Amino acid sequence: MSYHRCYCDDQNTHTHTHTSSMSAVHSASPLPEDPTTPPPMTTPPRKASVRLQERRGSNLSLLLDVSSLGAEPVCSVSTPKEVWLQLLHTSSRPLGHEALQLAAVDGDALNAEYQKIPPNFVSAAELDVPGHAMKDRYKTILPNPESRVVLRSPEEEPGPDRYINANYIRGHRGAPRAFIATQGPMLHTVGDFWDMVWQERSSIIIMVTRLKENNEKCELYWPQPRKRKVEEEEEEEEEEEEEEEGGETGRFGRFVLRVRNSREKDGFTVTDMEIQLCSERRSFRHYWFTSWPDHHIPQCTASLLRLVEEVETYRQSLLPSGSQPITGPILGPGPIVVHCSAGIGRTGCFIVSSIGCQQLRDGGQVDILETVCQLRLDRGGMIQTTGQYQFLYSTLAQYSSQLHHSQVKNPEDQVSIKLQNLQLDSTQNVNLQNQPEQLHT
Repeated sequence: MSYHRCYCDDQNTHTHTHTSSMSAVHSASPLPEDPTTPPPMTTPPRKASVRLQERRGSNLSLLLDVSSLGAEPVCSVSTPKEVWLQLLHTSSRPLGHEALQLAAVDGDALNAEYQKIPPNFVSAAELDVPGHAMKDRYKTILPNPESRVVLRSPEEEPGPDRYINANYIRGHRGAPRAFIATQGPMLHTVGDFWDMVWQERSSIIIMVTRLKENNEKCELYWPQPRKRKVEEEEEEEEEEEEEEEGGETGRFGRFVLRVRNSREKDGFTVTDMEIQLCSERRSFRHYWFTSWPDHHIPQCTASLLRLVEEVETYRQSLLPSGSQPITGPILGPGPIVVHCSAGIGRTGCFIVSSIGCQQLRDGGQVDILETVCQLRLDRGGMIQTTGQYQFLYSTLAQYSSQLHHSQVKNPEDQVSIKLQNLQLDSTQNVNLQNQPEQLHT
């Protein structure tokens, strides 16, 4: 029996794939009609459809039996893995300020550039972790084996290592384990998420999705802060009460989480919390970016750039001071944990924006192509759509403009990036909003 293979593109994930053309197949001549006998039923009963949205990152493979039609089978051609791994390791396009401004408005060129980046998705056979499927939010978004986070068994509960859908991601200049990209926790993986945060000593968590958009995107995995009262006297009483009780608390897995402070920013929420296991307590900060609209890309780069700047400033404040003598092992803040729903789309946008801003500050140029390739080597499918890719160029072009203007105006001063009034150029905004992609990560 011979088969033709054709591919259906998942419109909700917008994962780009390489397709091959198929020769037209001519069916045999139809049988003569019998006026006395009704034609046989040839249409199979309709099966319950499976939403493509549940197959993120996949290429739905459809096999058609054409042996009875006498057609010559088409040989499938696939690119050897070594070839596209080489592309991911070597692709580069460093751009200075002027070149970046021009590249950001050339949508056709960016689309062509993006389509050539191999996705580097992982199959279940490559992962080879028994029972992992029940802990994957999307069955085809799997962690790359070489860089995946492995949950070690706690000393008080000896046992085998455990699985979590998460990858270490390299940062600026290839810094190892600068980030962890992971999926949004599910009801039965919340405990695993906090085990990972504790194990990796992470002090920063970035959440780039709402809890629910068209459907559930992420389980609520931290205690919600109390709503503050309006009257000043009641506010003071509440603050005193929180100091006595230690703030809003909740138990998640093995840990007790306590909210210390929460404040709204323009486009995101910052919550300072404490995580406790037995008698040990650690502080961390949770950033919840809520201004990324469902089904679209942001119309403005300001909120994302503000978030990137705030996270970087806070991260720097956690680094040990160089003036203090080193008397023991240095414990840094741990990787920055970033997640959306699947952990590849909006998660990738934040990480690439963060790395790109550092590149522009340090060297005056940025290599978005190389950075996206680096991310996909660490976790397949990072930056999920053409629209996201173009948005990255627009975001970093805006940042470069602010940096460039500040340096030209007063090159002797420390560079101060003011992000309050950043807006996309009207041409860029029109181009981006006309993109058909929908973001669901």
